[in-house]
Amino acid sequence: MIDKIILASRSGVRKEILDKNKINCEVSPADIDEDQVKESLLKEKATPEIISKNLAELKANKVSKKKPDKLVLGADSVIDFKGELISKPANRNEAFNILKKLNGQKHQLISSVCISKNGFMVWNFTDSATLTMKQLNSDQIKSYLKKIRDKELYAYGVYQIEADGRSLFLKIEGDEDTIMGLPVKQIKKYLSILK
Repeated sequence: MIDKIILASRSGVRKEILDKNKINCEVSPADIDEDQVKESLLKEKATPEIISKNLAELKANKVSKKKPDKLVLGADSVIDFKGELISKPANRNEAFNILKKLNGQKHQLISSVCISKNGFMVWNFTDSATLTMKQLNSDQIKSYLKKIRDKELYAYGVYQIEADGRSLFLKIEGDEDTIMGLPVKQIKKYLSILK
């Protein structure tokens, strides 16, 4: 019987999704240098999906080595724009340029989850959603960015679908939890097998 899982993430939204779904969890961030990992994977011509999967596994494995016999959940989300990986912005100027690039276009948001035990992956799942952004002018983009606090912008990327981010889109196809970074239905399915 699983009484608790460990969430290898600082994401308040992911913790909220688990709480809402009555999955008891303890937070223990993995603290890996995501940019370094992405850079090295991009050099190897890895797709955004592979990068998302690798980061989720890396986070879960790292924390699970320190938590013997516990199930550790790692997660990662990336934006795939026509095969190009779009990372979280480093500053507001970068955030503006990302939104300009996605403006009026379709992109995929990929979320990967991995559960590890004793330093090894025991289960993983990746899902993607397609988002079509409205055609906005520069002032509308700037006005949207003004509403987002730095903390959210740098932690969750250029849009938070659960907040004002929804207003940016013409069409959202896919699972809401996947878009928020945690395809929880599949996690629940896997955990129910273990009970």
